[in-house]
Amino acid sequence: MPGDRLTHQDRRQIAAGLADGLTYAEIARRLQRPTSTVTREVMRNGGAGAYRADQAHRGADRRVRSRATASLASAASGDTDGRNPDTVREAAEQLTELLVQTGLPQMMAKVLAALYTTDSGSLSSAELVKRLRVSPASISKAIGYLEEQRLIRRERDPRRRAERYVIDDAVWYQAMLAAAHVNSLLADAARQSARTLGPTTPAGVRLDNMSQFLTRVGDDLARSAEHWREVYATPQTSECGKPDA
Repeated sequence: MPGDRLTHQDRRQIAAGLADGLTYAEIARRLQRPTSTVTREVMRNGGAGAYRADQAHRGADRRVRSRATASLASAASGDTDGRNPDTVREAAEQLTELLVQTGLPQMMAKVLAALYTTDSGSLSSAELVKRLRVSPASISKAIGYLEEQRLIRRERDPRRRAERYVIDDAVWYQAMLAAAHVNSLLADAARQSARTLGPTTPAGVRLDNMSQFLTRVGDDLARSAEHWREVYATPQTSECGKPDA
């Protein structure tokens, strides 16, 4: 039934569909499942070229057992903001998989997803170790990477002698500006190459078009990021001075 967990037979059908060259959408239609379910299943298990039904099913069984153990620990420690631990974990796992598809390394994606699915938006290293069930060294490496990308920042916990890692409210604004900056660098390089090779040559024309495209997209991205940061950073108020519903 759609919405239930994938069965062993479902996974065999996914493997057969991939072997036949079917798209994720076509496989999903045959299984009467959302395309996103099939996409996540395949990406979680090595991608279309490496997917094996038996391996995937054994991995799913291990994850179920692991979740059951972790759920008991989470419930006991109260680190899920009063929600069902399985619900929080599933939301974090789905976000992790999507972040990985954007190019973020697995462990970095797990840490970022853990922070996003916590109401406080902040966790200590010890809390991340406990929540993700990984080593402190893995957390430290992920934190360093995310800080370099300006996706998180650290704060001193006034109640303890420890640092907490925090999702910055402007994280996606900063990420968009960083992307716009990269576009600008590529545009400049393409423009210079076009001049070097000759602006009227086929290569020069191609590079000049690339430069113009990247320049305009980068400008639009920066303007849009600035606009929406202001919209979402400033509470909208009605005439009576109260936030709009």
